[in-house]
Amino acid sequence: MDEVKRRATVHDVAREAGVSLATVDRVLNGRPGVRTETADKVAEAIKALDFRRDLSASLLARARDLGVTFLIPDGRNEFMLGLVDAIARRARTTKGERLSITTKLVHAFDATALASALSSLDPKSCDCAVVVATEDDKVRRAIDQVSRRGIAVVTLVSDLPGSARRHFVGIDNVAAGRTAGSLIGRFCPAGGIGLIAGSLSLADHHQRREGFEAVLRAEFPGHEIVGPFEGFDDDIKTEAAAIELLKQPLTGIYNMGGGYAGLLRALERTGKTGKVRVVAHELTEATRIGLASGAIDVVIDQNPDGEIAAALAVARALALGQDVERRPAPIEIGLYLRDNLPRG
Repeated sequence: MDEVKRRATVHDVAREAGVSLATVDRVLNGRPGVRTETADKVAEAIKALDFRRDLSASLLARARDLGVTFLIPDGRNEFMLGLVDAIARRARTTKGERLSITTKLVHAFDATALASALSSLDPKSCDCAVVVATEDDKVRRAIDQVSRRGIAVVTLVSDLPGSARRHFVGIDNVAAGRTAGSLIGRFCPAGGIGLIAGSLSLADHHQRREGFEAVLRAEFPGHEIVGPFEGFDDDIKTEAAAIELLKQPLTGIYNMGGGYAGLLRALERTGKTGKVRVVAHELTEATRIGLASGAIDVVIDQNPDGEIAAALAVARALALGQDVERRPAPIEIGLYLRDNLPRG
């Protein structure tokens, strides 16, 4: 019977590389003070020994719990409220795991407020910030600055490429937009297709629009794109945007953001419920009502619980100096019609 191979330890890595335990610790945790040649020796030893860090032991060795702070937009966007609920559920299930989870609400679509919230984070209590990012140079600079202070930043739902963020957790928004384009193109007769965005200052909405328009123009040239109008994920503003769009002879609407109670009211007020095909995002109470009534045809969904679980796994790995894939698998896109609507 073969002998079970013993798991390599940091002592084995230090011995193999010919360095001290303190040096191995500095390399594993990405701390300064190690020459490049020495760090390369440690990396070679880790590879040769197939060394894998023990997450539980790493957490126990810390003087404090691992701190993760979520910065989530405030307001009445049901999907964002769902994220907050998912964070709270996850916090309850991670008690005893040396993990401290904090949620801070930031004024929606306010780049200055988000930049300020990032700048206020303290590396003594926060190891990783998980941020729904607004596409703005102020936010990009704030991420770069907080990263230099030792806080890893993970973007959630909406990415901010070109910043010092370490990772993105969310769906492939270009693919989501392309999916919406394929659905609208097949559902709707030729004519006007109205676009409503929460805000074009969000990368996810910009990317959805990009994917949507690319498919519609390449595969369904008989459709004319109208808009986008911005509803800022607000029911009243989205209702106003939809009513303005519905003054034109539309055959379909693609809402890339929120404000669905307002969109449903607009369809009812204009007598267009069931007459204009609607593709929406996120399975919420309002979109469930829309699907059940026939006002909404398809909902493109992302799983809030899955996103929060993935974000926390990435935060743990980054805070403990573990490898995280540069191109992670995106969160799976779900499609819901009235026919496969799950129970609430």
